[in-house]
Amino acid sequence: MQSEMRDFLEAAKEAAWIGGKLLLEKLGNASVSVKGPADFVTEADLACQDAVVSHLSQRFPSHAFLSEEGALAVRPSSASHVWILDPLDGTTNYVHQIPFFAVSLALEIRGRLVLGVILDPSLGELFWAAAGEGAFLNGCSIRTSECEALGDALVSIGLPAQLARDSLDAAIMLASAEHCQSLRRTGSAALNLAYLAAGRHDLAWAFTTKPWDVAAGAILLQEAGGTISAPDGGPLDLQTHRVPYVAGATAKLHAAFLDLVRPMLRESSG
Repeated sequence: MQSEMRDFLEAAKEAAWIGGKLLLEKLGNASVSVKGPADFVTEADLACQDAVVSHLSQRFPSHAFLSEEGALAVRPSSASHVWILDPLDGTTNYVHQIPFFAVSLALEIRGRLVLGVILDPSLGELFWAAAGEGAFLNGCSIRTSECEALGDALVSIGLPAQLARDSLDAAIMLASAEHCQSLRRTGSAALNLAYLAAGRHDLAWAFTTKPWDVAAGAILLQEAGGTISAPDGGPLDLQTHRVPYVAGATAKLHAAFLDLVRPMLRESSG
């Protein structure tokens, strides 16, 4: 690994731990505000974001940020190096003191993802990956499962805060339940992708996710041997405000799931 990339990765790990420590300190005590229906922001989100951005800005003053809260939620237009941060992925879990939430951080250089870090502070699990270097959990190499059949797949799903009975999300949830082994709705897209990379899950999908939900998990999964795409099978586009994704442990499983959902996508768009 080049020394510059090693510096970026070590700084990302440090920043994630700083943010994760803050989240644990404030768990159960953070004030909560409502952004929309079943959409929360807490004092901990903001404190973690400030701490991570401050740490990285001191190390790399010329770098820019794209993050979930406040002014940083607008993608910077000209920076070559952009950190993509979700300071608290799984806020609803956090508000209810369910220990399944994460700090998710990725670095994009000239539009290309080069590293990702996802920290589960409750379990002390640090997932990370750098382009061409593989994927790791607490220093140990991880790989996706070898699952190739829908009927054998454990699939993690992401649903909008308000789910309409006749929505595309509901239709694909039912199709997943019918054709896959079992479903999980965990409440954290970042950890869904980390678990997929580590071989704990076999499929994952969500259609209302944002760049900060997906960026770190995308490179982690790819470096672990998995496949991630837009729901129509096209490339993942992190430059847009909404980043829907379908991800699979193997290319064959990913393709099988795309074949399952394509008719529903066509019907929804028509």
